[in-house]
Amino acid sequence: MKSAILLLVLAAAGHTAEYQLKATPNNVVWGYYWAGAKPVLHIQSGDTVEIQTMITNSPDKLTQSGLKPEEVQPELKAIYGEVKDKGPGGHILTGPIFVEGAEPGDALEVRIRKIELSIPYAYNGFSQRSGVLAGTDDFTKAVTKIIPLDRRRMVARFADNIEIPLHPFFGSMGVAPPEAMGRISSAPPGIHAGNLDNKDLVVGTSLFIPVHTPGALFEVGDGHAGQGNGEVDITALETSLVGTFQFVLHKGMNLKWPRGVTPTHWIAMGLNADLTEALKTAVREAIDFLVTEKHMSREDAYMLCSTAVDFNVTQAVDGTKGVHAMIPKSLFK
Repeated sequence: MKSAILLLVLAAAGHTAEYQLKATPNNVVWGYYWAGAKPVLHIQSGDTVEIQTMITNSPDKLTQSGLKPEEVQPELKAIYGEVKDKGPGGHILTGPIFVEGAEPGDALEVRIRKIELSIPYAYNGFSQRSGVLAGTDDFTKAVTKIIPLDRRRMVARFADNIEIPLHPFFGSMGVAPPEAMGRISSAPPGIHAGNLDNKDLVVGTSLFIPVHTPGALFEVGDGHAGQGNGEVDITALETSLVGTFQFVLHKGMNLKWPRGVTPTHWIAMGLNADLTEALKTAVREAIDFLVTEKHMSREDAYMLCSTAVDFNVTQAVDGTKGVHAMIPKSLFK
């Protein structure tokens, strides 16, 4: 369990537990989701975990971009100094967490109870090798910008005359992929969820993830203070966050792809290296939801998708592109 702190509490349905998981060199993985990763915490369905996550950038690059050395989190310095097992991706992810009883064919519901900003700054950055305009001559050098966060007013001060409203969320929440896939990069999302970069997964929402290996092995990171759909230059308002999550296991749900739910919408998702194919998957997932959960015919579901459901480009920069369908709950009386 390492640095996790167990606090037993009594819930109406019986005994559940609350845990705290810090981002330490022993409690993170660097850049991968993997069925062979060693769990740092074991929990039961219904338990709640407060999880600390780290900004995805190095102390040196942050200070070179204008941050004062004393403003870099000690935890980030320790992780960069001590973690040697890295890649193939670049995200620092806290976990994995083993959920007792989780098996392939189940779904893990991740209820996002609380998100707190850890530091008063974020950064955004791009290079000629990344983003929607990678490989073009639109930009000739890499740029990183430190952006102050006003945590009282919940805005980012992008410039003297520009303020961006904050909506903190985790870019990456996922489980281990099937064992046969081996260690996969944290960069592209997939059937394991992972780097979805879905800005609608804020406090009060849930993410449903198909389970592919015993225990699920949940990891989280890539904190964002805010983001536009598309995340076109490859980064958002990148920052460190602390999230409180409740984990609920749904046996035999047999999801093909991750799904979400907000107070106002159901979310169906499509992921593919080709944006058109990602859209097709999102449409099929939305139809499947409407047929399975709302008992519509496939024909009516398809028509409803065209007349009342928004299909948004989640992100277009992580190799695997994302499209998510926002299905309004208000349609159903």
